[in-house]
Amino acid sequence: MGLVDKKILIFLVVASGVFLSTLDSSMVNIALPAIMAEFQAPLHKTEWVVMAYLLTTSSTLLFWGHLADRLGRSRFYGLGLLLFGLGSAGCAFAVSLNMLISARFFQALGAAMMMANGPAIIRQTFAPEKLGRSMGFIGIPVSLGLMSGPLVGGYLIEFFSWRALFLLSLGASLCFALLARFILPPTPVRQRAQGRYDWPGALLWCFLLVTASFSLTHAFSGQIHPLWSVAMISCALAALLLFIRMETRAAEPVLPLSFLKKRFFTIGFVSALLSFLLLFFVLILIPFYLDLVLELSASRTGLIMTTIPLAVMIAAPVAGWLSDSVGARILSTLGLAFSTIGLLLLAFLTPETTPAGVAARLFFLGLGQAIFLSPNSASVLARMAEKNSGTAAALLATARNLGMMLGVALAGLFFAFFFRQFTGGVELKEYSMAHAHSFCLALRSSFLLVSLVGLGAVLLSWQRPVFISAKRGSDADVKE
Repeated sequence: MGLVDKKILIFLVVASGVFLSTLDSSMVNIALPAIMAEFQAPLHKTEWVVMAYLLTTSSTLLFWGHLADRLGRSRFYGLGLLLFGLGSAGCAFAVSLNMLISARFFQALGAAMMMANGPAIIRQTFAPEKLGRSMGFIGIPVSLGLMSGPLVGGYLIEFFSWRALFLLSLGASLCFALLARFILPPTPVRQRAQGRYDWPGALLWCFLLVTASFSLTHAFSGQIHPLWSVAMISCALAALLLFIRMETRAAEPVLPLSFLKKRFFTIGFVSALLSFLLLFFVLILIPFYLDLVLELSASRTGLIMTTIPLAVMIAAPVAGWLSDSVGARILSTLGLAFSTIGLLLLAFLTPETTPAGVAARLFFLGLGQAIFLSPNSASVLARMAEKNSGTAAALLATARNLGMMLGVALAGLFFAFFFRQFTGGVELKEYSMAHAHSFCLALRSSFLLVSLVGLGAVLLSWQRPVFISAKRGSDADVKE
């Protein structure tokens, strides 16, 4: 087998894991009503089927990336597929909601192992001048998973059961794990780090993300006692301060604070977080608009929402290809500008807007995400030393997940506040068509407010340093 063919196979194995994780996530989202009905559980508890997955991936990504830098990335990618399959089996045969949520925890551990190491394996496989286009092509399985998930999931739920979703994930993960065992190359010994792992830092990092997530989603919701809100916020702040102190003194920190001294890394990290904040802000609110204001069916709502991943699938490879020659500064900034303009266009939706008009706005937002994502990732990974690439890739994935959680939390907070203001205290669960105009006003206010975040992201991205050399093995190949 030729070298080029081997690289293609490696890419396909990594892409398969990416496709599987995104397919599963998008299928599970539409299965929540069926899960809630079977277990007769309230919505706030059923939501933990998703929340447990998101929190677990966010809090463990950094751990898996760092550990894989020490013990081998390909090994951990294959183990991630196996663990994902084990969690899928637990989900498929769960006899209670608590068992299902616990199984989702194991699923998320496996997904985090894949997410943390996939980009680093791609970086290890392809030459620096082809890294951008390789990262761009990774956007295709992501988009395919997001697009096909609602369609495949809906079919399986309608003709079989929500358990069939996890049986599908189980079979696919076992097949992909077998392929990974024979195709992915072993990590060279010279890349493996020595020394003791920072277990206290890793555990504190997990605690920090969990407490911060609970603070964002519960402390400001008005659904819990103010004293509990203060306690959660205090725990999160205390964990943050303690984490910074511990990592500054650790011999091998989980989060190398030296990374944050590199302008290209800090800008890439924060930009990724803000980009996904904007995206998930939209993904949370627009389905409610389509369902309540335009009164579209679930199938039509799902079809319209697929325009975002469709745009990503079309534009991501082109953006990755261009980043190898144009550079990340222009493309990443342009992508964030497109996303911000998309938010402004969505801010002026009305009860008379056509479904095609909504789809066009979402497609524009998707283009912005596609233009930004792969150049931003490539610009960070190409500048990192080989020994740190796994940790850097995990940090970028963590930034994206943190952005998702922030987007979800802020969307709920902003919209609920403005909707109550425009309706005189009416809650969204009491919505009727008489509130359609107020709904659109609340949507407009929310999108205009978060567009300020988008503007800040554009200005930040433009400050990234100019890349000078594609040479690997150094963290300082940029003009500061």
